[in-house]
Amino acid sequence: MNKSSIQLDMPLKWVFQQDNDPKHTSKRAKSWFQTNKINVMEWPAQSPDLNPIENLWGDIKNAVFEAKPRNVNDLWNVVKESWSGITAERCHKLVDSMPHRCEAVIKNCGHTTKY
Repeated sequence: MNKSSIQLDMPLKWVFQQDNDPKHTSKRAKSWFQTNKINVMEWPAQSPDLNPIENLWGDIKNAVFEAKPRNVNDLWNVVKESWSGITAERCHKLVDSMPHRCEAVIKNCGHTTKY
């Protein structure tokens, strides 16, 4: 089975959220969402990304930078180790920060914040 034949059983009430990164808004991506009848939330360009997963990607990026992998296998090992090292406490802290993140965006009239 290839990626294009994957069928998703998402309830109609769900809306998929993503930022406006070009790889998410390509014709191919838009076509895939439409073909699979997935509602995608409209998201303004240049809006702050409040999703805490971005902080975790940053953690992994920092781990890769510090490790300076020399090849693809080293890179994969660093990513796997870094990902498995993320604690539940780290995740809880990020989720618990959501009210502060939202307040910061509102206070800054929707512009970039420290988050």
